[in-house]
Amino acid sequence: MRSDLVTIVSKCTVIPEKKSDMGDLKLSASDLPMLSCHYIQKGGLFTRPPFPVDSLLALLKKALSSALVHFPPLAGRLTTDDHGYVYITCNDAGVDFFHANAGNVFIRDLLSPVHVPDTFKEFFAFDRTVSYDGHFRPILAVQVTELADGVFIGCAVNHAVTDGTSFWNFFNTFAEFSRGLKRISRTPCFERNSVLISPAVLIVPQGGPKVTFSGDEPIAERIFSFSREAILKLKSKVNNQKSSWIGGIDAIEVLGKQSNDPWKPEQKPSGKVASVLENWLRNAVSVPVSVSKPQTDSPNQTAEISSFQSLSALLWRAVTRARKFPPSKTTTFRMAVNVRHRLEPKLEPLYFGNAIQSIPTYASAGEVLSQDLRWCAEQLNKNVKAHDDDMVRKFVGDWESSPKCFPLGNFDGAMITMGSSPRFPMYDNDFGWGRPMAIRSGRANKFDGKISAFPGREGGGSVDLEVILSPETMAGLESDSEFMQYVTGWA
Repeated sequence: MRSDLVTIVSKCTVIPEKKSDMGDLKLSASDLPMLSCHYIQKGGLFTRPPFPVDSLLALLKKALSSALVHFPPLAGRLTTDDHGYVYITCNDAGVDFFHANAGNVFIRDLLSPVHVPDTFKEFFAFDRTVSYDGHFRPILAVQVTELADGVFIGCAVNHAVTDGTSFWNFFNTFAEFSRGLKRISRTPCFERNSVLISPAVLIVPQGGPKVTFSGDEPIAERIFSFSREAILKLKSKVNNQKSSWIGGIDAIEVLGKQSNDPWKPEQKPSGKVASVLENWLRNAVSVPVSVSKPQTDSPNQTAEISSFQSLSALLWRAVTRARKFPPSKTTTFRMAVNVRHRLEPKLEPLYFGNAIQSIPTYASAGEVLSQDLRWCAEQLNKNVKAHDDDMVRKFVGDWESSPKCFPLGNFDGAMITMGSSPRFPMYDNDFGWGRPMAIRSGRANKFDGKISAFPGREGGGSVDLEVILSPETMAGLESDSEFMQYVTGWA
């Protein structure tokens, strides 16, 4: 599909409807490395609302202005002081708002192709903009693109200011105000008093840092969907057991995740799940997921592998097989982890900013392919479980000893980088006329081996993987029966 089908109709600045009294916020040891990354670009594809486009634009501008009151950093700018420290100045300078038109593009044109059309890249502002540019550009831009039978609402936000948790909290709030809510349901926390707030200074080159990967290499992009049933089957296989799901719910995993879930803090488990959990807790069954301290496994104890670790291991094997490496080649699987609940004392679940660290797991291609699926999942599981308060602080200390921007990319051709999360509430973004038809991203931070995990639209534990690979590797993945047998619609 041609990428010249989108035209910009208008641009304006939206400012918060009330002035902010928030002081400057210092970028943390988790924020600063992101200055060399592109702005995050995520958005939702919606059916056409039942009112004229002028009314839609007025509604969204008003909702955006209301939401910005609760997220003052997004309406600010970056600034560097005389000592080299970088801050967000909450000066109400405002955000860019674009109205674009793609009147010849239908929803079916965007969702029916096997590979993601390049047209989606035109639905976002600040294409290939590096986060350091937040010193002289808005930290946030919203683009609303009219389609023949729908609309796409895309946000571009500075990655040195937000991670996925903060981004989706803002996007959800934006949608809530659009559909008429008067009060924010999940108030962000802007405290800056944790170990992440570092005295170290990041020295940047003249003109600012650049992205650490080439954006010109050919890539293929596809969304692979996995149903709840497929995930259940895969997890059971990895754990060498019959499904522990009761009524389609893995109660142990649910309990572990709810304890650290910021999205529905007041929600209690359903009666059915609660009774199961209570029975298991009454019998002193331990919860193996989302713990702060790594448990010491006894010789006879088998670690429970989560659904997402099972899926990641499946992908690791399939991509390694498709890349056709010699057995001695070292492969790397990086997983971004939320450290809010791993620190002691814990950060607030809705802490605003970056609170993520990238955990690498290494194994030779021979090990990945000769060992079974469980072995691969266990390697990921061990590293995630070991990433406790001490390890988070070690990562911070290591960075402080040599401050640098995050080296995002696939430098030896054997790397996979997993980002985003299927737990983010992406499909909660109802702006007043229904949930998104699909969640998609722009061109930002994409290279061979970059994977992003989204929740499936049907919910219930389904997962979509946005997979970016070289065309040759993508073709190999698409013909990999071990991987594709779990993909929805594959036969």
